[in-house]
Amino acid sequence: MDRRAIEDCGVPSLVLMENAAQALCRCVVELLAERGGRVVKIVAGRGNNGGDGLALARQLLCRGLDVEVLLLAQPTELSGDAATNYAAAQKLGVQMTVVGNDKSPEALVARLAQADLVVDAILGTGISGEVKGAARRGIEAIGRLPQHRVVAVDVPSGIDSDTGQVLGAAVRACKTVTLGLPKVGLFCYPGAAYAGEVIVDPIGLPASLLEDNNIRTHLTTLADCRAVLPPRKPDAHKGDCGRVLVVAGSAGMSGAAALCGLGALRAGAGLVTVATPASINTILEVKLTEVMTAPLPETDDQTMAPAAEPILMDMSEKADVLVIGPGVSQAPPAQHVVRSLVQGVQKPIVVDADGLNALAQDLAVVAQRRAPTILTPHPGELSRLVGASSADIQKDRLTAARAFARQVGAVVVLKGAGTVIADPDGTAYVNPTGNQGMASGGTGDVLAGLIGGLMAQGAEAFPAAVAAVYIHGLAGDLAAERNARALIAGDLLDKVPDALALVE
Repeated sequence: MDRRAIEDCGVPSLVLMENAAQALCRCVVELLAERGGRVVKIVAGRGNNGGDGLALARQLLCRGLDVEVLLLAQPTELSGDAATNYAAAQKLGVQMTVVGNDKSPEALVARLAQADLVVDAILGTGISGEVKGAARRGIEAIGRLPQHRVVAVDVPSGIDSDTGQVLGAAVRACKTVTLGLPKVGLFCYPGAAYAGEVIVDPIGLPASLLEDNNIRTHLTTLADCRAVLPPRKPDAHKGDCGRVLVVAGSAGMSGAAALCGLGALRAGAGLVTVATPASINTILEVKLTEVMTAPLPETDDQTMAPAAEPILMDMSEKADVLVIGPGVSQAPPAQHVVRSLVQGVQKPIVVDADGLNALAQDLAVVAQRRAPTILTPHPGELSRLVGASSADIQKDRLTAARAFARQVGAVVVLKGAGTVIADPDGTAYVNPTGNQGMASGGTGDVLAGLIGGLMAQGAEAFPAAVAAVYIHGLAGDLAAERNARALIAGDLLDKVPDALALVE
């Protein structure tokens, strides 16, 4: 986009760099005003990231701040806009010290310790491979400082902007001023933890570029969700608002079935039925008031028996969407029923939890479907589905989710911090809501229900998944305001109405 703004739209590259410096300057000045102090040290590399830092130094000096640039390169190594801004800063009298030749970070650490705020302008988005040399020493020196004293330019140095992975060593910042558009690596872990609060500044990129339809990776926003929520007529009745059939539960897993059914109702579905083994149905009759239940034939182990299949096929005819899998167990009879439903039901479906484990034995039943399908694995479940390790999936969650969505022709919701929602056509969203308190049993069951509830009201599969994930995380954030450590799945259900109120 930088290149297209310069070459196609005629925006001078120096203007973009100056705009970036102004955005950084606003952030630095605001932080110093909040905390006190006036001493700023800018650690600058040789590329455009360093050029942004040099332009920032000039602006901070003009505001009367005590600023020093610590260069990790010789001035003769600078080129293009970075060299131009070095010359301008030099003429203006900005204090600049070359520290790139120091083999130990100790001297740099001592200088940085004098600062009220340190700006990381070492490396930007163009790096690949492990960080080495002077840049590594600069990163390690900044790493000796508390995170709350560091601001990063565009991305924290050492973070892969495409995946969020740490390339050997990386800067931890309290704020990252990212330029143009958000970077994927700022919202995927571990990069998100290094970035702190992310401030996005468009730096004057033409709107026509930002609206380019070739962009396939998005950060979910309130506006995205607002556009998905189905309108509700003033004279609507429950039949107008969609019917969800939840196939869930087994011995010890009645909670998964209950949470999923309530999630679908909280999303706005008009009628929700949870079909579950007969002995579990008795428990759900007590647990659930607003959700209907349907007893199914069961095995001696209180899991779905093969005889449940024709009953569920018949029930599916009256449903708008099925949610299959929460707590159904990995017992072979139940797994067989799941595969038969996925293969035989010609209605939109959401498959979660134990339902995904059933599909791992025969992914062809998903690829052969023609009706909308959403799969909601966490990394462990996806590893079983694709035969890769969870660690490898976590290294590049976007690529993993996209590849699996394309393989099976279904929408994939790869759960976890920075949940990725991928469509078979390659479009993907990264979700910014949610928190560590949601690492608790049952939260995924609520999400599956929310997705099914939105689809039942008429939302298409991919947008429904994007919106449901955002609302689910937002409900978690609202619940965490009380106490994140004590958060349980039921808290999410209680906060979904408040989350929807913020979206609508």
